[in-house]
Amino acid sequence: MSKQINNSLQTFDYNAFITGKLFNCYDYFGCHLVTENGVEGARFTVWAPAAREVRLVGSFNYWDGSNYLMEKDDNGVWSLFVEGVTEGAYYMYDILGYEGERVLKSDPYGFFSQLRPGNASIVTNLDKFQWTDDKWLEERAKKNLYKSPINIYEVHAGSWKMHPNGKFYNFRDLADHLVSYVQDMGYTHIELMPITEHPLDESWGYQTIGYYSLTSRYGTPEDFMYFVNTCHEKGIGVIMDWVPGHYCKDLHGLYKFDGSYLYESLDTIKRENFDWGTANFDFGKEHVHSFLISNALFWLKKYHLDGIRIDAVANMMYLNYGMKQGMNIKNKYGGDENIDALEFLKKLNETVFAEIQNPLMMAEDSSIKSMVTAPTYLGGVGFNYKWNMGWMNSMLKYVKKDPVYRKWHHDCITYTMTYTYTENFVLPLSHDEVVHGKGSLINKMSGDYWQKFAGLRLLLGYMMGHPGKKLLFMGGEFGQFSEWNCKRELDWMLFQFPSHQELHRYARELNHFYRQEKTLWELDHDPEGFTWLDYENYEQSIIAFMRKDEAGDYTILLYNFTPVVYYDYKIGVPELTEYREIFNSDDFKYGGSGQIVDGVLHAFDEKWKGQPYHIKTKVPPLAFVAIKAVAKNKDKIDNSKSEGI
Repeated sequence: MSKQINNSLQTFDYNAFITGKLFNCYDYFGCHLVTENGVEGARFTVWAPAAREVRLVGSFNYWDGSNYLMEKDDNGVWSLFVEGVTEGAYYMYDILGYEGERVLKSDPYGFFSQLRPGNASIVTNLDKFQWTDDKWLEERAKKNLYKSPINIYEVHAGSWKMHPNGKFYNFRDLADHLVSYVQDMGYTHIELMPITEHPLDESWGYQTIGYYSLTSRYGTPEDFMYFVNTCHEKGIGVIMDWVPGHYCKDLHGLYKFDGSYLYESLDTIKRENFDWGTANFDFGKEHVHSFLISNALFWLKKYHLDGIRIDAVANMMYLNYGMKQGMNIKNKYGGDENIDALEFLKKLNETVFAEIQNPLMMAEDSSIKSMVTAPTYLGGVGFNYKWNMGWMNSMLKYVKKDPVYRKWHHDCITYTMTYTYTENFVLPLSHDEVVHGKGSLINKMSGDYWQKFAGLRLLLGYMMGHPGKKLLFMGGEFGQFSEWNCKRELDWMLFQFPSHQELHRYARELNHFYRQEKTLWELDHDPEGFTWLDYENYEQSIIAFMRKDEAGDYTILLYNFTPVVYYDYKIGVPELTEYREIFNSDDFKYGGSGQIVDGVLHAFDEKWKGQPYHIKTKVPPLAFVAIKAVAKNKDKIDNSKSEGI
C-alpha cells in the first residue's frame, strides 16, 4: 500500500472487512472530502480485487482518466487523492476487469447520484446538516416499543402528492406537507418505500443500484435530513424500506463489479433472481456482510432513521424462493434454508441492536419460518417485528366475500388469534395489495357504494382492535378507488365528495382513539391482554373480544361483518356495572347509518359465554363498536339516555 493510501486508510482493518466484521465501511470506502498534507481535495477509495486497473474519471478531469490511475494495495483496495475536488463534482470508476473488459462503474459507497438516466456518483458532504432532534432520540432510547402504540403510514415519496406540472415533491416539500398531514391524522411513523438510488421509477425503488446513495429524485441528502429532522420535531418516527436480498444488474452497478462475481454467487442458479430479473447477494461471502450491515447502520446513524423494514426476507432465507420449475437447491443438510443468509440476518440484527438505541427492525416475511422475532440467543432470527402476512391475506379474502357467504369463512377472522403471539407482528395493509389488478383497498370491499365505505371502516376498525402494530398504505385512509399508480399523485380530488371526507374523518379519529386507549396496544404481545367474548357466531358473522392494559383496564370490541342490524345482542362482561359506547364506526359523522347507543348499558347478573355477567346492546351494520365500563368515581350518568333493554 502506498504512503498516500496508508495516510487515508490508516485505521482500515481489511481482515475485519473480509471476514464480515467491519460495520463502518462507509468511513473508508467511497469519496471523502479531506485535507492531506495541507492540500484540500477528495480521497477516492474502492475495493476491486480482480481488476487489472482502475482509473478515476469525472467532471474534474473531463472524464479522461489517463492521468488518474488509482493505486492498488495487496488487498485489492484502490485509492487516489485528487487536489481541488469539491462537493457536487461527478465521478465514476473506469475499471479494466480481469478478463480485459472495460466498464464505467458508479461508486458502491457513493453518497449521492446523478438523476436518472445519468448514473455518475456525486461528491457529497454528509456532515453539514445541523440536527435538532436530540429530544426525540433521547425519548426513543427510553421507550418500550412493544408496549407503545405504533401506527405506520406507508408512503411512496414520488406519488403522495406532486406539483401541478407533474414534478415530484422533494423532501423539503414533503417535510412541509406530508409531516403535518401525518401528525394531524394521528399516525406514529412514516414508512418510506425504498429511497436508495434505482434506475427505473416503476420498480418503486426495490431494484436498488446505489445502497449508500439517496435517490436524487426527491432532493439532496441534506433535504432528506431536513425531512427526518422535521418528522422528529413533530413526534413522527421514520422507517426506511430496505432491500438487501437482491440488486439490479445494470452495467454501472454492483453486478460483476471488477469483472468477477464480487458480490454474487459463482453458481448461476443461486446468483440469478428469476422472478425479478435481478441478482442475489452471495451471503457465503463475508465481505457482503460488512457491506450490507455497514449500509443498515449508515442509514440509521447518518440519517437518524428510527427503523428499517427489510423487504422480501423469504427470498433471502430460502434457496428455492422464486426459482423456476424443476430447480431445486439443497443446503448441506438437505434442506432448502439458506444457512448463510440466516447467519447474515442474525448478525445484522445483533449488530444493529448493539449499535442503535431502540430501533425497529421489521421483516417482510411471507414464509412459515418460526422465531423470526425471537432473540438470536434463543435460536431466533433476531428481528423485533414481522409483517403478519397471514392476517392480511385472510382479511382481504374475507372482505371480498358477499356477507351472505361470510359465515362459511368465519375462520378468516378468528384463526389469526391462534398464532398471534408466536411472533411480534405488524398488521399490514400495504402497497402490494393495491396494484397489479388487485384493486384498491375500498374496491376490495363487497357490496354497493355505501357498503364499500362501511366495510372499509370495519376493516380499519378490526385492524386497530386486533393485537399487533398497524400499517396502512397511503390513500386507504380516504378511500381511493383507483389502484395506486407511481406515475401520478393520489386522487386528492375525491375530497370534494362527502363519503370520502367522512371516511377520512373516521380514519383520523380512529387513529387518535387507538393512541389514547392503552388497552389497544400496551399488551399487544401478551396473551393476557386478549380475551374472546364471542367467536363462534358464524351464522351472524359477529365477533367480540376484550383488550386489556397492564393496569387491568379493558375495552370491549364488537364487530358485525353483515349489513344487518341486531338488537338486544348479548355480550359477556367481567363486571356487574354500567357500560357505555366510546366509539362506533356507524356514526352519522363517519357516513354510517347512525345505529349508535347514546345511553348507558346496564350489566345483568347472569353468566354468558364464559363471563360472569352480560350486557345487551344494539349491533350496527357492517360496523365495529368499542365499549367500556363506566368508572364509579365519574359523574352520574343520565339514565334517561339509557338504551331500553
